[in-house]
Amino acid sequence: MFLHIIAVLIFTKGFLLTRTELPHSSHCSDLSQSPCHSSSYCWTKPVVDRLIIIVLDALRFDFVAPSSFFEQKQPWMDRLKVLHRMTLVNPSSAKIFKAIADPPTTSLQRLKGLTTGALPTFIDVGNSFGAPAIVEDNFIKQLIQNGKRVVVMGDDTWTQLFPNNFNKSYPYPSFNVKDLNTVDNGCIEHLLPSLHQQDWDVLIAHFLGMDHAGHIYGVDSTPMIEKLEQYNAVLEKVIEEIQNQSGPGKLHENSLLLVMGDHGQTLNGDHGGGSPEEVETSIFAMSFKNLPTLPSEFVSSSCEPSKNICISSIHQLDFAVTVSSLLGVPFPFGSIGRVNPELYALAVGTWKLDDNKTWNNQDELKLEEWLQNYVNVICINSWQVKRYVDVYSASSVIGFSSEDLFHISDLYAKAKENQLNLSFDKNESSNTSLPVLKRQIVAYFEFLSYVAELARSKWTEFDLKLMVTGIGIMLFSIYCHILAIRKLNKSYVVSLPLSRDSGISFGLMLASFTVLMRASSLLSNSYILKEGKVANFLLATTCIVTLRFSFMMNKLLLEAIIFLLLIFICRIAIEIGLYKQAATSQFMSASSSWVLGISLSESMWIYIVEIVSILALIILGYFLYNAISSYCRGIAKCAMMGTILSYLLIALYWISESNILDLPHFLKGMGKTYIPRTIYSIGLGQILLMTFVPLFSKEEASSYKGSLYVKMISILSTCSSTIIILQGKQGAFVALGFLLAGYCMMKLQGIEQHSVGGAAKITILDPLPILQWSLLAVCLFFATGHWCAFDGLRYGAAFIGFDEFVLVPQAILLTIDTFGFSHIFSVFGLPLFVQMEHNSLLSINLFWIFMVYGLITATTATATIVCVAIQRRHLMVWGLFAPKFVFDVVGLILTDLLIFVASIYYF
Repeated sequence: MFLHIIAVLIFTKGFLLTRTELPHSSHCSDLSQSPCHSSSYCWTKPVVDRLIIIVLDALRFDFVAPSSFFEQKQPWMDRLKVLHRMTLVNPSSAKIFKAIADPPTTSLQRLKGLTTGALPTFIDVGNSFGAPAIVEDNFIKQLIQNGKRVVVMGDDTWTQLFPNNFNKSYPYPSFNVKDLNTVDNGCIEHLLPSLHQQDWDVLIAHFLGMDHAGHIYGVDSTPMIEKLEQYNAVLEKVIEEIQNQSGPGKLHENSLLLVMGDHGQTLNGDHGGGSPEEVETSIFAMSFKNLPTLPSEFVSSSCEPSKNICISSIHQLDFAVTVSSLLGVPFPFGSIGRVNPELYALAVGTWKLDDNKTWNNQDELKLEEWLQNYVNVICINSWQVKRYVDVYSASSVIGFSSEDLFHISDLYAKAKENQLNLSFDKNESSNTSLPVLKRQIVAYFEFLSYVAELARSKWTEFDLKLMVTGIGIMLFSIYCHILAIRKLNKSYVVSLPLSRDSGISFGLMLASFTVLMRASSLLSNSYILKEGKVANFLLATTCIVTLRFSFMMNKLLLEAIIFLLLIFICRIAIEIGLYKQAATSQFMSASSSWVLGISLSESMWIYIVEIVSILALIILGYFLYNAISSYCRGIAKCAMMGTILSYLLIALYWISESNILDLPHFLKGMGKTYIPRTIYSIGLGQILLMTFVPLFSKEEASSYKGSLYVKMISILSTCSSTIIILQGKQGAFVALGFLLAGYCMMKLQGIEQHSVGGAAKITILDPLPILQWSLLAVCLFFATGHWCAFDGLRYGAAFIGFDEFVLVPQAILLTIDTFGFSHIFSVFGLPLFVQMEHNSLLSINLFWIFMVYGLITATTATATIVCVAIQRRHLMVWGLFAPKFVFDVVGLILTDLLIFVASIYYF
């Protein structure tokens, strides 16, 4: 465990380095260093007096775009009708943008990217539950430094990212995903009155209900539709209020409204990755001035044939610098975005040359004046990006390569070659200057686009020396692991059972080959995406081999067939889990349980699922009662009686949440909170009982092996109640299947040694059942609706029994839900495979089992680390390989820790 922690920390320091955040800030005086036209203003002329930003968290693109833009109309489309109406009525002053975010798409990183204009870094994902203050130069900081007054309301992440930066703030807690209304109601309460007040220049309202509705119910759900309709009504009131005050001399004469998302979401409400559904969101921009349209060269619109609605595209990377240019504040020092011409034109205004219309000299002069103004803005933009690249390369340990820097300098030099004298001469012919201006803008665009793409491809600074060192320590730990197992063999003169044809056991050979196959599969992103299927296939392969030996021996056929049937059922559950991962909302329900993956349009199915789940719980309780009657006494008996009580409470909790009994509302509310907390308390009491009572009293056991099994049943039953209630109605099925599969594996282990040797030569050195147990644990991780990505975490489980977000209990519950069956159950269930009867050999056997299980886990994690190092420049490194790395190393350390605790408990 010590070696693994050291290796993981060193490798992580080399692999997940954050982008170097420079301490520099932009200032008005910096502009004198640029080659661009300077004016009496700070950097750019302010063209907007007031800015209203309404953030709708997890705003999918198809929530905003008309349904006619898509092949098939869905129930959640066309709900924000006011945005469509404004775009139709005022096409030159209201526009819908498809906004492209950079993954990972967690809210913290997107807000950081929107305000700094920089690309996100993967390491920030870990800060999503406790957002640190942004120290890098950002849009909010520039507003405050330049005398702008900012008001924020809604999601409290803003006040965590920018503490003490707002003139007024109305924050509301954001991490209770079951609460759809508190944040939104707070925004509505303060938003409309604030529109009449004069004590702000920028207003930010961050609505959160849509994100929470997605997490809990999915996109295709009634709560989501209700949220969209609520937002439509709010936006109608906001637009009406601003229009009423937008006349000459009024409060909102020169205001700009932005309605935008920070990221999208999949159909089952998840986000964090890089799929199109997650990175595609929207921005609706509306100016309350009557403006002409933009020159067609700079328009990126796709238009709906039947209606006059056109949708443009914008990268969220461009947001900070574009809004800064509109408000006339310096651009954030580390921004690498460009001032978007279409969003800029909405506020500034421009003029379009139409070949079919005869333009007078005045129109052409106005167009040329606008283009010269935009050339100056994009010139400042390019200078600021070039300055940042130069400072970053000089300050950072690695920075950009000399070849990249040369190409950047070359593009920038070419863009400046034809730099115009921007002092405007009204007598100059427009026929020659207009094409030059347009070429100048295109040259700056090429420079800015190249820098942004270069940063996306090479931003992360990999320290190969640290990565190789981390891999070396992991390999050394595996070598030490193997040496320890060999020393154990030699010390107690235990030899491998030899097959007839080779010098190694068949079980060892098959287990080694299977581990190698699984490790090799991690090199492929496709196999990582289907990791559950891969593990299930390998498990089924080993089971079929065992079934063959069972046929040869004509014994234990029933156990072998049941085991294979359980693997098949697990395969179906994994398939449903993959459908959820692929965002197929057909399998979504409030309980996030695959047992409700069937069509639930009929109430009969709901009742069947609920009743069968409770029956599975009753069967578990019956097995425990038999164990108490037959084997247990003292502490173990008390612990198991506590578990049976917890099972009864779980059944009552499920009944209180269902429609089987029409309970009063206050009883349902009490059951929702107090029953889970009671179950957690019982589980904690059981653990304390089994920990401290043996220190003061010794219980005699008829046999050491019998005592070991009683301890195993006690700890598994203690853990099961909390895991089952967190897993939902699928929990009882999974626990039952896990124990049944463990029983079959226990009976079948060593059967190939019987068939080869012709007699019972069972030794402690058959790794095949331990490998099967490990593969089963992996299968159950995916079968229970998890996957190795941050949007694969079932956040709703952390709030079972809690209404408010409290970091420590929520983190513990989320960890138990995520790793309950795949790690906690699997490690504490390893004594199932102990075969020796003699006390001394039994201890050796259990120690060897722990060592082999740890070796299998460490080997897989090492393969993941090696694969991540190899694929560090892969297109999906941050969307797929890096999350897989995080989950595997966390699982490895957790397995080491659990084996350590289990060793203390059992020995």
